Amino acid sequence: MKIAFQMDPIGAVDINADSSFRLAEEAQARGHELFYYSPDQLAYQEGRITARGHDMTVQRVAGNPAVLGERREVDLAEMDVIWLRQDPPFDMHYITSTHLLDRLAGQVLVVNDPFWVRNYPEKLLVLNFPQLTPPTTIARDLEVIRAFKAKHGDVILKPLYGNGGAGVFRLDANDRNLSSLHELFTGFSREPLIVQKFLPAVSKGDKRVILVDGDAAGAINRVPAEGETRSNMHVGGRPEKIDLTARDREICATIGPLLREKGQVFVGIDVIGDYLTEINVTSPTGIQELERFDGINVAAQIWQAIEAKLT
Repeated sequence: MKIAFQMDPIGAVDINADSSFRLAEEAQARGHELFYYSPDQLAYQEGRITARGHDMTVQRVAGNPAVLGERREVDLAEMDVIWLRQDPPFDMHYITSTHLLDRLAGQVLVVNDPFWVRNYPEKLLVLNFPQLTPPTTIARDLEVIRAFKAKHGDVILKPLYGNGGAGVFRLDANDRNLSSLHELFTGFSREPLIVQKFLPAVSKGDKRVILVDGDAAGAINRVPAEGETRSNMHVGGRPEKIDLTARDREICATIGPLLREKGQVFVGIDVIGDYLTEINVTSPTGIQELERFDGINVAAQIWQAIEAKLT
């Protein structure tokens, strides 16, 4: 098959951690042809969806993860599969790319389905499952956020469309910074904020559960660095081997059918203690860590699910 990857610069990836690299590596091993382009090279041209990019061969060489051909323009309708893999922020640039890729529906399999990536942002999709999540409020109004904090005492405040742990603050019962943080965030963004009750269980880790076409493939635990609330690996969280619990399986069984129905083939959910906190559909990570810990080929499972959709 012809496979295109819409992703952030390939030259900067960590060959031992990046999930897009691992997906490309597995596709190559399965005999598929790879094409790479960055999101800013996606275009609509008089009825055609095109991209300027490179034929690509990936290799496990640190600092040189891919050999790229000469830049060329392709009509993306000629591809079999397109991977939507650029990282958030989930801004209008990101949203526009989902609109353009959505125009290929019925011609090319875009993974994850861009219509539902656009309509199911990670911190909003969890609102469909209030029985699984900690107490949550989404608001821009300071008084609404202040009332939530007064009720719950110890809370987490974060941008609604960020990623990688950026801009995440814990405000405990004695904290006096809410007004200042609200002023900071609203000074450069018109977006609401999300505030959730702090879960002390995060000290034991923030579990990333990977789902393939709606089914749980496994999990890794991300433990915060000493003195840090955030467990994201981007900010020093330490990945550890961990098994799925009965509660994890219950959460996956509850959300899995919706993810499968909406074409979300590769999803990473975040679970702290017994609570679902995020459903990551834009550019989830964790494949390589899970493969190392559990000795399984998650990338192959993902490709099997994709290939089954095209037969």
